[in-house]
Amino acid sequence: MTERSTTVDTTAEPRLSPGESAADISEERWQSVMVLPCRLRAALAIPKFKVRQAVALHVGSVVNTGSEEGSNVPLFINGQLIGWGRFEVVGSRLAIQIAELL
Repeated sequence: MTERSTTVDTTAEPRLSPGESAADISEERWQSVMVLPCRLRAALAIPKFKVRQAVALHVGSVVNTGSEEGSNVPLFINGQLIGWGRFEVVGSRLAIQIAELL
């Protein structure tokens, strides 16, 4: 059985067809990897958190983050910092609003 691989050349100069934009070409280059999974993580710092506090956690515990409401938290994709966001309530769900992308 032979393996097939797809190579995406992101350095070649795009050749635009009539009615086609550079954004269309850029999207085309990434098409083969768009379905790959990745992990988005928002890091919420809890300063001065001690093992004693971790051991005392139970269902219903409330942990003070020390952050003010609406303050930005770092956002990571696969461990790489990609920007900053803030927690928001949307309907009955907790969401992250993107504040800045690097």
